[in-house]
Order: sequence, then C-alpha cells, then structure tokens
Amino acid sequence: MPFREVNSKMVEATVVPGQRMYSQRGAMLAYKGDVSFTPNIAGGQGGLMSMIGRRVADEAAPLMTVEGSGTVVFGHGGHHIQVVNLTGDTLYVEADRLLAFDGTLQQGTMFMGSQGGVMGMVRGQVTGQGLFTTTLKGHGAVAVMAHGGVIELPITPGRPVHVDPQAYVAHHGDVRNKLSTALGWRDMVGRGSGEAFQLELSGSGAVYVQASEEKL
Repeated sequence: MPFREVNSKMVEATVVPGQRMYSQRGAMLAYKGDVSFTPNIAGGQGGLMSMIGRRVADEAAPLMTVEGSGTVVFGHGGHHIQVVNLTGDTLYVEADRLLAFDGTLQQGTMFMGSQGGVMGMVRGQVTGQGLFTTTLKGHGAVAVMAHGGVIELPITPGRPVHVDPQAYVAHHGDVRNKLSTALGWRDMVGRGSGEAFQLELSGSGAVYVQASEEKL
C-alpha cells in the first residue's frame, strides 16, 4: 500500500481489509477507522530467518502488525522519512531505520560478509550496524527513517557511487558494495575523524544517503 507524505517527518498509510502492514512499535501517531495494532516480534512470517534485524545477539526488530480499515499516521523520534517504492527488487536497510512497510514484502536478513567478504564484515563494524542487515523484497512501499533528510543517488553500470559509511541509510537494486580505505579522504574534505573508509556501491539501483553522521 502506498504511503502519503504528510510532511518530511510523517507519513499516512491507508489500511484496507485483508492487507496487513508492519510498523515499528511506538510509530503510530494517529489513526482513523477500525484499525488494530498487534505486537509482532518475528515479523509475521515465522521461522528463525524471518526475524528481521537479527544481529549477532539475535535481537529482533520490535514490530507491530497493522490491520483493519482506515488510515494511520506514522512518525518516530522526529526523524526524517523517506518512502521507497519497490518493484520486485530488494531493499537493504537496518531494522531500526524501518518505520513501516507493506506486509506483502518478503522479509529476511543478510550476512554483511556475503557482500565484500571480510571487508563486508568490516563495513558492519565501521557503520555500527553489526554483521547482519535487513532485506525486504517484492512489490510494495517502505518508509525508512534518517537524520537531517535523505538524498537518493542513482547507481548505474560503470559509474559506482562512493558514500561516507556513517551517512549510508539503505540501498536497493542489483548492487554490490565494498568498503575501502580512502587514504586521508575524510581529512582532505575537512571532516577528519580518524576514519579513512568509504563505501563503494556499484551495479544498477540506488543508494539513500542522510545529511548527518548520527545513528538512530
């Protein structure tokens, strides 16, 4: 179900009978109609691997199942919200950045090391995201949260995009990522913090970058 952006920090979703959606617990700001909210730890699809956001400590994303008939306004912590519409591809995003998403999307987790080998695991440590990331695949909408607003950068074959790992929010499409040393890259652009890494994304898709290095 599509989301309507109320403003940069709130979205409204239409809930219809027979179609469930999921949201982060505590993200409901207001609703109209006959809508129910049920705590759902496992993401609604059962099985160990459906526990989205699972990290080394086997933590699960605190989700709610949203069902019924009406409209719901979502927002959380005053964070900026970016709506991503998937058309059969996969979105890679951290569980704590998920505000709400269609229940039709297939949920899963991906080991960071599977994209970039050892460097994929290093990326998880540098970004503070751990060794697992969340995947959502199929046709539907996802509302993700970020600090300071988000820009969508297209990734096209032969034209990789380089991103500050701390500013990375999510990406989708047929994209490969690797973390590489930047040899003083951050110092040269006047943001030296002792971290000499940059995230390179290549292939075909898009990456979402926030205007801040803060974590949620």
